[in-house]
Amino acid sequence: MDDEETDDLIDTAEESEIQEEEDGAGRDVDTQSEAVDDENAMPVIGDLDKYLQVYEQTFEKIQIPTDVQQESLQALQDFLATQTSREAAGDVIFSAIFEAAPSLQGLFKGPRSIMSQKFVAALLSLATVGPKPGMLKTQVETIGFQHLDVDVTVARADVFRDAILELFDQELGPKFTTKARFGLQILLNYASGALIFIRREYASRIRIIQNSWQLANKKAAGITDVQEALTGTKKGQEKRSSISREQTEEDSEGELDLDLDMTKNTDGMMVPNSFNDMFLFNAAVMGLSNNEWMNLILDQLDAIANNVANPYRLQEECEVLALVLSRYHGSFVLSEFKAVVLASLRSLVPTEWTSEHEVAWNWLWQNVERLLKSVLGKPQVYEKALTGVLSGLPDDQVAFLRQEFFLNFFKVAPTGQDFFKQSLTRLYYIADKIIEMTTDIYTQPRAMVEDISGLGLRHVGYAIPAELFPPFVTSAVEIFSQVTTDDTAITAFQWSMSLVCKILVRATSEGSTVVMKAISTNDEVSMKKAMATSARGKRAQELLNISVGTQSISPFYWSIQSGNLNSAKAILEDLLTIRADRDVYYYACDDLFTRHPDVVKYLMTDVPLLLDTLFNGLVWRSRWINKGYRRVNYYVKHLVQDLEGQPSETLSWLADYRDPKLISHETIVTMSDILWDGVKYQFLRRRLFFILSLCLFLASQSVLTVLEPSQNIRNALFVCRTLIYVLGLPQLLYVQLKSLCEDCRNGDVDRILRVPVPQYLWQWQGLGSLILLWLLIMMCTLEPMYWCLGDLSYPLFSVNCPAGLEWKRVYSTFSCVAMMIYWSLCLLLSVFHMRLSAFILVCKRVMSEVGLFLLALAFILLASTTSVVALDHTVEDFGDMGAGTMTLLEMALSLYPTSKLDELRHEEVLLVFVIGFCIFVTLFLFSMLIAQLNQAYQHGFEDMLGYARLNRVQITVAELEVMPQKRWLTFLESLALGQHLEFNEGDVGVSGGVQVLELGSLHPTATESIRRYGGSTAPSMPWPEEPGDYGSEDKFEKLEKLIIRTTKSLAKGNRKHGGGASGVSGVGSSMAQSASSGGDSSNESV
Repeated sequence: MDDEETDDLIDTAEESEIQEEEDGAGRDVDTQSEAVDDENAMPVIGDLDKYLQVYEQTFEKIQIPTDVQQESLQALQDFLATQTSREAAGDVIFSAIFEAAPSLQGLFKGPRSIMSQKFVAALLSLATVGPKPGMLKTQVETIGFQHLDVDVTVARADVFRDAILELFDQELGPKFTTKARFGLQILLNYASGALIFIRREYASRIRIIQNSWQLANKKAAGITDVQEALTGTKKGQEKRSSISREQTEEDSEGELDLDLDMTKNTDGMMVPNSFNDMFLFNAAVMGLSNNEWMNLILDQLDAIANNVANPYRLQEECEVLALVLSRYHGSFVLSEFKAVVLASLRSLVPTEWTSEHEVAWNWLWQNVERLLKSVLGKPQVYEKALTGVLSGLPDDQVAFLRQEFFLNFFKVAPTGQDFFKQSLTRLYYIADKIIEMTTDIYTQPRAMVEDISGLGLRHVGYAIPAELFPPFVTSAVEIFSQVTTDDTAITAFQWSMSLVCKILVRATSEGSTVVMKAISTNDEVSMKKAMATSARGKRAQELLNISVGTQSISPFYWSIQSGNLNSAKAILEDLLTIRADRDVYYYACDDLFTRHPDVVKYLMTDVPLLLDTLFNGLVWRSRWINKGYRRVNYYVKHLVQDLEGQPSETLSWLADYRDPKLISHETIVTMSDILWDGVKYQFLRRRLFFILSLCLFLASQSVLTVLEPSQNIRNALFVCRTLIYVLGLPQLLYVQLKSLCEDCRNGDVDRILRVPVPQYLWQWQGLGSLILLWLLIMMCTLEPMYWCLGDLSYPLFSVNCPAGLEWKRVYSTFSCVAMMIYWSLCLLLSVFHMRLSAFILVCKRVMSEVGLFLLALAFILLASTTSVVALDHTVEDFGDMGAGTMTLLEMALSLYPTSKLDELRHEEVLLVFVIGFCIFVTLFLFSMLIAQLNQAYQHGFEDMLGYARLNRVQITVAELEVMPQKRWLTFLESLALGQHLEFNEGDVGVSGGVQVLELGSLHPTATESIRRYGGSTAPSMPWPEEPGDYGSEDKFEKLEKLIIRTTKSLAKGNRKHGGGASGVSGVGSSMAQSASSGGDSSNESV
């Protein structure tokens, strides 16, 4: 092939050279300014006559007159204004095309909404760059590489063009001027011819490069023995007989060394398992292992090879690579890198390698070399000049930069004001960061590319149009040129800003999916329509992960962070909807928890309203009832275990959240019960010592003490009490010290009056154990048996010696309190029965009501007693405050002897007072207590069931933390969470859950929750739409579109335009003549 043909793809490299003449003024600082700085490098075709038809013989630059371009762009904008959105405009265009030629529908295989948006965006970009031949050619070239698989013909292009022009004529009427029609016709014909030319000339090369690169990376991971690579290399050599002698000698010399070295030193060794390793292996064999610069290019090679069909991206990658190489101190020879790459490719794809592969990869590398050489040497100069200017700017100039950065941008692009709503100080901060970015891109290019890509993804979430980036760069360079006269620094600032803008635009365009755009609407219907366009096999990933390079953003999380909760709910419901075709069940539960393992905690913190949606989506309930029961599947795998197979932290998060209603959700109940079943026996074993201690204490203090005090009884008493002191005390002390150390280590210490109090003491189990510890210590020191051991006049282990009797009463008091503490601590075992545990919690809750009652009773007693004592009477029971209080309390509790009531007969006033007191306390106060307790019980019992479950969950979490790994793995295996569960009999579904049977009357289910579809089962196909998918609003929208379409068809009448150049050929000739002569034609000349 001749040089002209092989160099066509890199026209953009010639266009990307920065103008080096120091002209100071008149710089074009557009984002793509590199594409127009070198317009004189190639001739511009001024004769537009041949583009009145589709011309595919050559692909050259053309110059569209400025006035024609402006009217074409205005017509396109007027057409967009007649539609509700760009998507609607694209849909109207495609409807017109398919009505004109229904057979063209087969060429468009993607979702129609996505194609509509892309088509309108491409048409706008072409109309915008029409007067700039270099940019127009690059833009069309990019579109052509993206449509290599579309069979574009001249006949199809004619139909396509005529349908669009007719639609514009119909929609715009007189607004669609002759110039506008001519301009759009030239653009469409030029683009169509370019698509045909590119597909004919370059498609095979690009496919060869992409396929061989993918195959090389795939095979590199599969080779296991060096001899296989040796054999493959020799086979590949036999197929390269058609390559030029110079290239063959250059490469075969390196391969000879490779064969000899491998045969001699690496026979039978494991070979590299990636292309990069194979490259380094071959470089070492060829004696180039000391060239560290090769690693720099190697890191960029994957992006270059994968984006060979995208000139913009290829130029960006080469510019970044040039920046990386500029940081390398030393010399490098690019041809050496090519030799190693080709040797590695031949080793990895020996059977597929042909002379066409050799030509294609040489062609790619020549393009890369030319792009690199156009930039190499400049970054060092640019960095030095830009850094020097910025570091030497006085404070007033820096302040000027900050202030004018956005003010000038708002003048250039007024619509930009709608997207910058931050305060002035925040805008100053952003301006500083942008200026910092222009210098950092020189010093740390790869790190900055990652940061800028992440920034671009955030701009997608902010819904900032990509059209605002070029004027932003333009205004920034204009302001910077006002603070310095150093042309090199200005050029450096322009170049770095343009590169930053390229990366931002790319990241924004790659991340601007229909899902991200729909999120900003916060409308469930729009969100569902956007999701409906995704392929069923990639639908979940498009909702959970959008990647640009190594940076990624989650549309689901972004919808929450941006406050678009309706969109977030629609995404979550879609992810947790089970869909099925004949081949596969699609359920994105695994995808959700794999992408966001902390989704439960995240929703608890940011949007608790979606927790019910999440947990409801983990339940499938059959609508069929068999023998009174229905099947229910709970997909709780990721709530039970994390991605590493360890206990999930979900239960701990729920325990900390302390929501009794959430913990009572059926999914959480099922999950917590599963884990409780795995740890309850371990918990019981850990409490056995306490239960044994209670039994010993009970026997020694309440059972044996009431029996006849024989020597055997005394011996048993001594043994029981000694065991309590010897075993029980150390165990309690160990638990206290362990809890104290843990709280101190974790910083869980509160202060009350400057006294540190560990948090475990705020729970009754901790505080009760501490009190019991001190009670047992006191009992041990006061134990009567020990005091009587030295008194031989009494039987062994007696408690009746004088020394023992001295402390016996105090000892018995401590024993009584300790017994109550023991029984209260035993209430923890109520977690084995939820209703019993809830009842205990209810009792604790209503104690506050009892407290209020006792407070009221005390007040009434005090008031009544003081009143009675002030009364002149002769009844002794009311003689003083103490006696009167006890008497009234006995009357209130019905404990006052009836025989003493006769004494009140002669004291009429006192009798009336006592009767009033009894009526008030008995009929009112006690009735009020009963009503309060009843109301508190009814309102609190439902929540108490939740709090009881929370107590059990806390115990479960604590037991899981100390559960042995082997026991956990055995328990996990017994759950069989990896086993696929049946939906209905014989219908095997997805794995990751447990199946239970519930009474058919508990949750009546009339409709099937699984959405089943017929038709194609290809994962690349989107799910078919069903009636009611978008609610009633969608029906009215479709009806409105039908009415509008019918009205337009009726208004159209007999207005039919000819195809191709009919009606505009004369116009085209005059336009072409004016373009070639360099003059601008007016409407009158047209």
